[in-house]
Amino acid sequence: MISYEWRGKFENAEVNELHAEGFGGRVREVDWWGQVNGHSLGWVCARRGKQLVGFVNVAWDGGVHAFVLDTSAAKKVRRQGVGTKLVAVATEHARNAGCEWLHVDFEEHLREFYFDSCGFRSTPAGLIRLGR
Repeated sequence: MISYEWRGKFENAEVNELHAEGFGGRVREVDWWGQVNGHSLGWVCARRGKQLVGFVNVAWDGGVHAFVLDTSAAKKVRRQGVGTKLVAVATEHARNAGCEWLHVDFEEHLREFYFDSCGFRSTPAGLIRLGR
């Protein structure tokens, strides 16, 4: 059984490991706890027992716009609805906080997940790549 907790407690190391698994690359030493507490409306932790198996961050502008970032599910729970549930819990809490818009950007291979599974719709948007 997987439990979902809005603004749940976590250790930086477990989010760093999950993020590396989900997005590829090495395990970094990001201070996720400081980052989300300083800049986010909230986040959702998915746990199977004590193990973190999913995470999503909800950043915001302090007003009516919230942004889904870093949606990650462990490989062993993918295609089981964990990512969809993470985004659903995030959506509910952003709505309850008074947000009117929930934004997401993603790579093309995640289009089906965000549009079909999570209910996002396509809108015109702009993007400037600032890094490599």
